[in-house]
Amino acid sequence: MQQRRLGPFTVAALGLGCMNLSHAYGTPPAPEAAEALLLRALDLGINFFDTAALYGFGANETLVGRVLKPYRQKVVLASKGGMAGVSGRRVIDGRPEALKRNCEESLQRLQTDVIDLYYLHRWDKQVPIEDSIGALADLVRAGKVKTIGLSEVSAATLRRAHAVHPITVLQSEYSLWTREPEIATLAACRELGVAFVAFSPLARAFLTGKLSDPETQLEAKDIRRQMPRFDADNYVKNLELLPEYLRIASAFGCTPAQLALAWLQAQGEDIIPIFGTRSLAHLDENAGAASVKLDQSLVERLNKLINQQTVTGPRYNAATQQEIDTEIFQN
Repeated sequence: MQQRRLGPFTVAALGLGCMNLSHAYGTPPAPEAAEALLLRALDLGINFFDTAALYGFGANETLVGRVLKPYRQKVVLASKGGMAGVSGRRVIDGRPEALKRNCEESLQRLQTDVIDLYYLHRWDKQVPIEDSIGALADLVRAGKVKTIGLSEVSAATLRRAHAVHPITVLQSEYSLWTREPEIATLAACRELGVAFVAFSPLARAFLTGKLSDPETQLEAKDIRRQMPRFDADNYVKNLELLPEYLRIASAFGCTPAQLALAWLQAQGEDIIPIFGTRSLAHLDENAGAASVKLDQSLVERLNKLINQQTVTGPRYNAATQQEIDTEIFQN
């Protein structure tokens, strides 16, 4: 698989987001199936794995740590603190003492002495970003973390954080149907030399063309049920974008998922998409996108078809949007 630079690391052009093996998208797969998927990703050349203390309230880190321990020197391991499960509840806590505790617990679950890339999962707006990053910088100096990342923050917050300690990566949702990074954060990343990791590159399965009816296809606890774009009235309008998108993929000779990932890779060498899946077949399919190259005319055709003006509904509901710091498009 082709390689890209992520700070001091060389990683495959596509990474694996491990969240849905333990968290947020309904019933997790059996441990044996999750282990098989992680090992298959290694076989395909994927060496960048993304987890977090929050996912499964530690269960995902435990899974990733156990399975990848024999291959630790071959992989770049990313995890996150500042948002975790506390007494069965999701809690955002960016205080220095909480971040250092999160990291120690993650190191134990991941069965490693050092985490390659450690993100502030959410900026706790009750704590100055400088204080939270100062704590992560302490972890770097202590040899527990190699590099620091930020998740779901604005360009202004990135700059404030970077002034305290170099930020290696900013991670946020980015795909054809989620364009908010194009407002300001991508430009800020390039100005500061920060790589960009794009999560949910398949638009939470919309761009696979396989999610036709969220009401019947999604489990009751699936997080997409709380996202406005998946509301029945909005989703039926979004489905109108798919026929042309599917025609483009077919004519180009790739799958819809591969087209979505190839579009992201075409946005710049500094962008590393991370996809999540529970299916070995989908894993193989998505990994194949690393060799799909789009010309500029096709990129522009896709840009015109699916963008912030043609997609119906905001990315998050109002309560969730208040928790994050990303820029949003103004109506």
